[in-house]
Amino acid sequence: MPTAAHWVTFALVALGLVVTPGPNMIYLVSRSICQGRMAALLSLAGVAVGFLIYMLCAALGITALVMAVPYAYDGLRFAGAAYLLYLAWQAVRPNGRLPFEVRKLPPDSPRRLFAMGLFTNLLNPKAAVLYLSLLPQFVDPAGASMLTQLLVLGFTQIFISVSVNGAIVFGASAIASLLARRPRWQQVQRWTMGTVLGALALRMALEQRR
Repeated sequence: MPTAAHWVTFALVALGLVVTPGPNMIYLVSRSICQGRMAALLSLAGVAVGFLIYMLCAALGITALVMAVPYAYDGLRFAGAAYLLYLAWQAVRPNGRLPFEVRKLPPDSPRRLFAMGLFTNLLNPKAAVLYLSLLPQFVDPAGASMLTQLLVLGFTQIFISVSVNGAIVFGASAIASLLARRPRWQQVQRWTMGTVLGALALRMALEQRR
């Protein structure tokens, strides 16, 4: 098991990442508004399966990589920091994408809804980097089984992501309307998000190898 401090810190990072603008959130919000909550929940099930696939592949691969390749941990650490900085810039850049930007989507069958949710997540670079670069930062190589720690952290991230996205699906119309009427709140949200992600990137880059 990961230490309590590492688990809580990772949970907070996972929470921060799931509320950042990205393909999953925008797709689910758009699907909820255009076709209804049930359609969005079917897509969310596909997103969850995508996370599970990434998590299992990364847990097995990272364990082997860190054990076999010198400085692999440092490479993953710097890659994760660089990606957090990229997300921070995407949040604060002028004319950046808003988290509740809606796209027009045509109605689709349940099977297609699930498949679109799955492939939206599998083709999402944020999901890949989350598991390949950020997850190892919260594992203690000298602690318990690295694979066990990675699985615990991975399932924690999946639970947080599904819970938050599920809440967003149910409140998509109300939240989108509220933010449209209050553009200043959108700016506050974006700069707060960018500051937090930038601070996490700096902490990760400067952290010494455990």
